[in-house]
Amino acid sequence: MAASIRTECRKVVCIGRNFADHISELGNARPKQPFFFLKPPSSILLPGAGPVLRPQGTTLHYEVELGLIIGKKVCDLDPEDDKGVLDAIDSYVLAIDMTARNVQDEAKRKELPWSTAKGFDTFLSISERIPKHRIPDPHNVVLSLSVGEELRQADSTNLMLFRIPRQLADISRVMTLEPGDIVLTGTPKGVGEVKVGETMAGHIEVDGERLDEGTIQVDVQAGLGGYKFEET
Repeated sequence: MAASIRTECRKVVCIGRNFADHISELGNARPKQPFFFLKPPSSILLPGAGPVLRPQGTTLHYEVELGLIIGKKVCDLDPEDDKGVLDAIDSYVLAIDMTARNVQDEAKRKELPWSTAKGFDTFLSISERIPKHRIPDPHNVVLSLSVGEELRQADSTNLMLFRIPRQLADISRVMTLEPGDIVLTGTPKGVGEVKVGETMAGHIEVDGERLDEGTIQVDVQAGLGGYKFEET
């Protein structure tokens, strides 16, 4: 079932800056509307298919997020139609969105796109598919991430600045969402660096219960590919 997530996904749409404390910790401006960018499906790392590979010269940051798997073709959704928008969701995943932070920072300074910083292979670890009935309210779950024994992130999705109907409505006014597409809904505070040799563990809790299918455990190793970041 997990393998089909990658083969069915045509695009990964990521909501940025959707938790106030995360915006503050990175020194970014608070958006007035949902802000989103894309990751390639080739960045998806299926459960048990690790490790995450750190490209040479990069500073690697983690971001735990709730992912939505779209179940039907939709466009121009109404942000006020909560039921209609949520009906477009087939299921959920927990995700760890990886960022080559120094690559991204340089791109921002030069006012260039930062697809490179987000798009490397293995830069999107996902859990098994979480059936929709296991998350009755996606705005009331706790996302957490640990590096080794240290808890780094732990917050509720009720802290989102823009709720899921607004997110999907804004995306669908720009691009059609198709079955299998994944939408990442933003990360809470606590984002930081993970180093080669460390292990990340992500969890999702509903009413105090950890969901077995909503668990990620993945090691970080050095990437041996031809890419090497050198600041210019």
